[in-house]
Amino acid sequence: MAPNTRQHLQQILTDMKLFEIAQQLDTTLAQAQKQSLPTLEVIYKLFAAQHAALTQRRIQRRIKQSKLDELKLLQDFDFDFQPSIDKHQIMDLATLAFVEHGQWLILAGSSGTGKSHIAKALLLLCCQQLYPCRYTTASAMLNNLLSGLADDTVEQKLKQYIRPRVLLIDEIGFDRIEQQEARKAGLFFKVIEGRYRKNPTIVTTNIDFKALGDYLGDPVITTSLVDRMVHHAVIINIQGPSWRMHESEALNQGSQLGQP
Repeated sequence: MAPNTRQHLQQILTDMKLFEIAQQLDTTLAQAQKQSLPTLEVIYKLFAAQHAALTQRRIQRRIKQSKLDELKLLQDFDFDFQPSIDKHQIMDLATLAFVEHGQWLILAGSSGTGKSHIAKALLLLCCQQLYPCRYTTASAMLNNLLSGLADDTVEQKLKQYIRPRVLLIDEIGFDRIEQQEARKAGLFFKVIEGRYRKNPTIVTTNIDFKALGDYLGDPVITTSLVDRMVHHAVIINIQGPSWRMHESEALNQGSQLGQP
């Protein structure tokens, strides 16, 4: 390739924002010449690199938009520590077939049993498949919606939780602040009703559904809410010890062993 032609091509690629192709152009052309690669394969290599870079940027954008507070991976989950969890079932969920089928997922169990880890890992996989996603704790969502009642923005705020393809509502029952405002049951219902039969929702909770009425402050609304949540949902009850407590005990034992 003549120097002027190369410079012009680099400029064109830059103007078209094909930065990955521009960056790999010289290396790929040199490889093509050395290995006598067909023209079509050279073109494929360059555009495949551009496509991979574009996809990665889109994934990072999805993750940022999801507002996940931490990135969890299923391969980091200790399934041996929680034998009540069916690893094959979790790996099946990781295929995200439940998203395509419009199923909901409810992870229930005591604090520290790994509900949030699994839920966040699945939401991260959804982001990596470019699904529009949203993460929120139950208390953060309800307090956000309640603030919308004060300034008449509640409908706009509801869209933040209804529109995403996959919503993760984490820690239902973790923060008792929700009991302080009975109207929150109605707001919670609006979110569930808005997503019912439309978009998959992942829920983690450490309370029994029977106690949800007291938790949200309105048993009547909660009955309809629970009916929608469990309809066609995958429900996983995790019965086991707390991983955080296990780590704390191990740390304390290590500290005691180190004492003179």
